[in-house]
Amino acid sequence: MIIKSMPMGTYQTNCYIVSIDGKDIIIDPGVDAVSWVIENVTNPVAILNTHGHFDHIWSNQELKERLNTSIYCPKDDCFMLQKDPFGQSTPPSKADVEVDDQDIFNLDGFIFKFHHFPGHTPGCSVIEIKDSLFSGDFIFQGSIGRVDFPYSSPSDMKKSIQKILQWDQDFNIYSGHGAQTTLFNEQNSLKSWLNYL
Repeated sequence: MIIKSMPMGTYQTNCYIVSIDGKDIIIDPGVDAVSWVIENVTNPVAILNTHGHFDHIWSNQELKERLNTSIYCPKDDCFMLQKDPFGQSTPPSKADVEVDDQDIFNLDGFIFKFHHFPGHTPGCSVIEIKDSLFSGDFIFQGSIGRVDFPYSSPSDMKKSIQKILQWDQDFNIYSGHGAQTTLFNEQNSLKSWLNYL
């Protein structure tokens, strides 16, 4: 598995390209991601959104059209792709696949699974590929996603943290912003955040 990343836009949102056996998946194509993605893919098979915030979905539609591929988005955030709830003039897109919690997909041997961890957004999810989690804005190195936005929920975030703290397998974590970390490295940080929610 080869993972490429590039921070995009004002908010330095990490866009990822994950390649396995000559197939590429694009995760969270944010602002101005199109040229970098096109330069770094050879056989794109899907565009995945961890959640619906504009800085993670900005380039969805242009990449979908130029690469002739499908968009997968957690179903509870699909409305954000079209409604632009933050008034950012986000180019609208539409999910081809509205994803449920625990949905597993196999695209010609490229397997990925969505885990629902609401709080930052209603549909906020983590994408599992092999031994890695693409955590969007759920978990960062030493921090978690904000819960003071429209459609955020501190109580849901607390439940999500409690849920992932029960996991007994370590994973590499590739966050929506900032540096790579691991699930076990973040356990103490996650436990401390429970006191603030």
